[in-house]
Amino acid sequence: MPRPPRADEAGGLYHALNRANMRAEIFRKPEDYEAFERILAEGLELCEVELYSYQLMPNHYHLVLRPLADGEMSRFMGWVGGTHTMRRG
Repeated sequence: MPRPPRADEAGGLYHALNRANMRAEIFRKPEDYEAFERILAEGLELCEVELYSYQLMPNHYHLVLRPLADGEMSRFMGWVGGTHTMRRG
């Protein structure tokens, strides 16, 4: 049975997180954190989302954000996750 769609409505305040598979580290050195912060900044320019706070840990991250249009949180999280994965190589 498919899971119900996640809430992603304009004006809502959401806690989003992303964890690495099998507790693998995604941030190993200071430059990894800095690169991710640049990706967050780029994503905020591309998507209609306000970022209120974030916490980066070695194997996951948390974001508190507000989409300004319906569906923008999903678009932002997809772009950030995909871009971070592609640029890590």
